[in-house]
Amino acid sequence: MTTLSPTPRSTLTRKKNRAATDRQALYDVLDAALICHLGLVLHGSPVVLPTGYGRDGDTVYFHGSTGSGNLRAAAEGIDVCLTVTLLDGIVYARSLNNHSMNYRCAVVHGNRCAVVHGNAKRVDSPEEKTHGLKVVTEHLAPGSWDYARGVTAKELASVVVLSLDLAEASVKIRAGEPGEEPEDEHADHIWAGVVPVQTTFGAPVTASYVPGGFAVPGHITRARGR
Repeated sequence: MTTLSPTPRSTLTRKKNRAATDRQALYDVLDAALICHLGLVLHGSPVVLPTGYGRDGDTVYFHGSTGSGNLRAAAEGIDVCLTVTLLDGIVYARSLNNHSMNYRCAVVHGNRCAVVHGNAKRVDSPEEKTHGLKVVTEHLAPGSWDYARGVTAKELASVVVLSLDLAEASVKIRAGEPGEEPEDEHADHIWAGVVPVQTTFGAPVTASYVPGGFAVPGHITRARGR
């Protein structure tokens, strides 16, 4: 599957020219971000949860405590929506109305767990559950799965892992300079442009209980450019 196949829920209604149709654009956004927001309706009220995640092919995995009512509900048949946004720049225009942001945003919809395609489901198989945790770990902290102590059976039992198929998704992107209205074409006394926004990682800070002189492992310095 190389292109996105819009559904009524995933078809853009505004700024349709910003829609990306290449499935690779979806992968690029999901792979570049670290945090997603999971939206669902619980007890009649909307809830939006920030959480870590990881992508393996056309499946996104995310997890949380078995004590989380929100995640338990997501695993038991209610619709969910997962959103990831990357902010690339603040756009300054000559008119306030044309101020904007450069961004890349992916929205993934999940149907009820009973539906075979495009569904958010609870991962019960110990093998797939462990795989899902590995995908999330390697997305957030590359190299850690093989370096740190592994997950015990007790720890595995305390975590709920959910998977969400990427069949129903949309990508919206804004890039480039600010737009300009005809009445602003000669407003040369007003600056217009873009202030780029970047996410950077600082130098690793060793925990206080680690023995002195312990070098930061290579998988951390390589992954974070330090």
